[in-house]
Amino acid sequence: MITLAIPFPVIDPIAVAIGPFAIRWYALAYIAGIMIGWRYALWLAARPPAYFTPKLLDDFVLYATLGVVLGGRAGYVLFYNPAYFLQNPLEIFMVWNGGMSFHGGMLGVVAAIVLFARQTKAPILAIGDIVAAAAPIGLFFGRIANFINGELFGRAAGDVPWAMVFPRGGPEPRHPSQLYEAALEGGVLFVILLVLARRPGVRARPGIVVGAFLIGYGVFRSTVEFFREPDAHLGFVFALVTMGQVLSLPMILFGVFLIWWAISRPATTIKG
Repeated sequence: MITLAIPFPVIDPIAVAIGPFAIRWYALAYIAGIMIGWRYALWLAARPPAYFTPKLLDDFVLYATLGVVLGGRAGYVLFYNPAYFLQNPLEIFMVWNGGMSFHGGMLGVVAAIVLFARQTKAPILAIGDIVAAAAPIGLFFGRIANFINGELFGRAAGDVPWAMVFPRGGPEPRHPSQLYEAALEGGVLFVILLVLARRPGVRARPGIVVGAFLIGYGVFRSTVEFFREPDAHLGFVFALVTMGQVLSLPMILFGVFLIWWAISRPATTIKG
């Protein structure tokens, strides 16, 4: 029996190379996510009610960038491969070799929001709503970069007509799970949060958009995990449950609590 598969579009992970200097698509994905997300956040923050001056977000870009990079790397080290990095501590700082965790990056951004809000006296949840609404932009570009790198591919799927043979995944056709995540975590979640963020009643109750993001990402990530190949060095945490699903469950639960808490409080009336 011959199994058909779509050829993997081999793309050089290095977008631009000038002598010894190289710019990778993965780095460009981070830059695009941060820059486009920043402009989108400015647009959202300008809509009433105004909890803070939109230009305040200009200074927050540095905080967010450090939170994503430092938190993402720390999360990967602690959640996915602590034993290896304990034996090779210098590789913790070699982020160009790959290895970033979304859940760690999210915690890093949360820490950045709290620190920035305390320094500027801006409402934490109001900033959080703006950042959460823009986050799917970065997720989309990040998953596309994963696809270009041929990493984080899906499980074997010989009966799926759009399955691909990934260079690092052996001869079996596999789910292009990176594209599933780009579509769900990036595209669908972006639209959901955009609809919510544009509603005055939602904007008057800070925390709803953050909660929706936590639930949406947690559900989409947990769903795609059924099609995504578990990390080779980690495998399943127990039964058929992956680390991505374990880390997503607290997100979903806290998102439900946050929406309930925000709805139960009186709406904020601020002239914009």
